Amino acid sequence: MLAKVRSVGVLGIEAYPIEVECNVVHAMPGTAIVGLPDAAVKESIQRVAAAIGNCDFRWPRGRITINLAPADTRKEGPAYDLPIAIGLLVAGRQISDVRLRDFAIAGELALDGSVRSVHGVLPMALAVRDAGVRAFIVPEANAPEAAVVQGIRVYPVGSLHDAAGLVSERLLLEPAQVEIDHLLVDRACYDVDFADVKGQEHAKRALTVAAAGHHNVLMIGPPGSGKTMLAQRIPTILPPLSLEEALETTKVHSVAGELGPGQALLATRPFREPHHTASNVALVGGGSCPKPGDVSLAHKGVLFLDELPEFQRSALETLRQPIENATIRISRAMMSVEFPAEIMVVAAMNPCPCGYFGDPKRDCRCTPHQIARYMSRVSGPLLDRIDIHVDVPRVPYRDLRDRRPGEGSAAMREQVAAARERQHHRFGTDGTASNARMTNRQIQEHCGIDVETESLLERAMAQQAFSARSYTRILKVARTIADLAAADRIRLEHVAEAIQYRTAERQFWG
Repeated sequence: MLAKVRSVGVLGIEAYPIEVECNVVHAMPGTAIVGLPDAAVKESIQRVAAAIGNCDFRWPRGRITINLAPADTRKEGPAYDLPIAIGLLVAGRQISDVRLRDFAIAGELALDGSVRSVHGVLPMALAVRDAGVRAFIVPEANAPEAAVVQGIRVYPVGSLHDAAGLVSERLLLEPAQVEIDHLLVDRACYDVDFADVKGQEHAKRALTVAAAGHHNVLMIGPPGSGKTMLAQRIPTILPPLSLEEALETTKVHSVAGELGPGQALLATRPFREPHHTASNVALVGGGSCPKPGDVSLAHKGVLFLDELPEFQRSALETLRQPIENATIRISRAMMSVEFPAEIMVVAAMNPCPCGYFGDPKRDCRCTPHQIARYMSRVSGPLLDRIDIHVDVPRVPYRDLRDRRPGEGSAAMREQVAAARERQHHRFGTDGTASNARMTNRQIQEHCGIDVETESLLERAMAQQAFSARSYTRILKVARTIADLAAADRIRLEHVAEAIQYRTAERQFWG
């Protein structure tokens, strides 16, 4: 007998329909899985056989052929265990298929027949809805994640018995439900706040500008000046995630297996802090079956690169494409996938190997050659793609002892939100989300300056030897500063402040 079960596969961060065909015929016993299965899928036979036996069902007698269609796409992971088991029980006439076509099914089976969670359930649920299937059977642990998708009924099951009873109408279960609005509001809170930061008003202003225009930032300063503390608080001043952004971000984390048990949605902006020993694959993603790396896991949030010169040069250079295009494309012999990477890059570094070059209180022990070699680890093209360079000096003692609270994240977030709203109104339906993403045409249209301001910019370009890319970055940052000031046109003081955010580049890199 032939049984067909709907399931879902994941490629990159997108899912696509899979049909699990289970055929049992009276012939020499044997089992074959076809349809480009990987090792985990081939091993599913052992898990499914044990689960069927331990749930008091019988393993079908005869020749068993399991086909995962479409057959020209590689299948990987244990999510096909449950649909294969259901298909075999139907093909062996142990359960009826009364409602089988109403469901799509995904889940990993334990040997005792319990159903374990799998990765990528959110994109699976979206694909199930788009395919017109009315209901989705998922592991209990994945139910909140799948239930955020409107338009389908999500049924959580804890065992093979539950799934078999559901498709044969021997068991009635209530579909899982979540309150999406409550998830985004109740969980959108952070444990840190900019009010904790003592001093560093200049750095806080620079980070406000960066958040308002989604500009990349490089902080340079001695050890203990608060660079990491500042970076960790940047997500707290970014606008709250919309539902669309939350779904997009959660899809990446779902595929990577980064969601916590029972977690339905990411309600806060991601903050990823890879170690400087991270490989290229860990940073941007990859593998034989490509998975997202830290860059994509920071999508719609912040990627913090501490001790920037200590990263491998090749790893840093891989960031150039996602910074420019907000996507990462990974090509393999049998597939090509694209991961989203709309990130705000925040980097931090010391001014020299010992960390005290230019410090008024401590002497630098490094030779000029050591300093030059250390700074050269960060390439010019990468520096050009970082809009704001800010010096973060040592915090004076009087600021550390100051009991007055500094400006908090809530007040800074209001400024950022107002500036983002002006940008949204300006760009309309152009598809540009922030000033940092302006095209050359939009720069010419929205970044006009008067004669006096143009003269200042021309002198700065000549004196600092800025590149053409630096020129456009200065105009973008100046446009953001004007937005924070609620100004329709870029004025002299806005460009002067934007130029100031590029001078550290020439101070440390000559």
